[in-house]
Amino acid sequence: MPSNFVAKGADGYEAIMGRWSRRLAIPFLKFSGVPDQGSVLDAGCGTGSLTLALAAHRGLTAIEAMDFDENFVAALRTRTSDPRITAQKGDVCALPYANEAFDCVYSLLVLHFVSDAHRAIREMRRVLRPGATAAATVWDTYGGMPSWRLFWDTVRALEPEATDAIPRKRPMTSEGELRAAFESAGFREVVDTMLAIRMDYINFDDFWYPMVYGQGSFGTFFDGLSETRRDRLRIGMRAAYLAGDNDGPRGFASVAWAVKGIA
Repeated sequence: MPSNFVAKGADGYEAIMGRWSRRLAIPFLKFSGVPDQGSVLDAGCGTGSLTLALAAHRGLTAIEAMDFDENFVAALRTRTSDPRITAQKGDVCALPYANEAFDCVYSLLVLHFVSDAHRAIREMRRVLRPGATAAATVWDTYGGMPSWRLFWDTVRALEPEATDAIPRKRPMTSEGELRAAFESAGFREVVDTMLAIRMDYINFDDFWYPMVYGQGSFGTFFDGLSETRRDRLRIGMRAAYLAGDNDGPRGFASVAWAVKGIA
């Protein structure tokens, strides 16, 4: 990536997370299952990683996609012309759909960002037909994302003042939290599991630039540093990424928690 790489909004999400959510969508759907026919909801669709994976299932008659960020919804609309897909802005904690409207509801990398995850899960159950399945997955951000820990632990070591720009551990990202939330919401036959993908980077620049200039507040903090401190942080991060070897590809096995239950 060029040294003047800057990506915000939907483009920033694609650079820092969209490429990995597309990979995660595959094992997530294998775990959760897809109805042979009927209508489904992607609650918190982002830029459409899961929505487009669902579109590969030709038996589905309607695929609703909803996200709180209008930029994400607009990006999804540009990525598909499938007439079954309807994308709109909305709140996962107050789904704009009737009771018992869907044959399956999915949530990919959303529930750790919403204002009230328990309310969102109850909403997912509300819009499901009796006997239908809801499924959700979130990253194990504390222990299951080594590439992110490499980045943020290096930042902490070199720039202690970056505390406010460093993501904190979010709810629903610990083992068992999603399962307990689904059971509390009244789902039955609740099953949880771990899903794993590899986050593969071409080289250090492919790792560095999206993390610094992609979605999030760290880019603002980084730009506010003196040139000397910016250089020190980049040199330290490069050393952590290279780990004594030449620059080039690196792959990090990354884990997400997943759960499903029947309404």
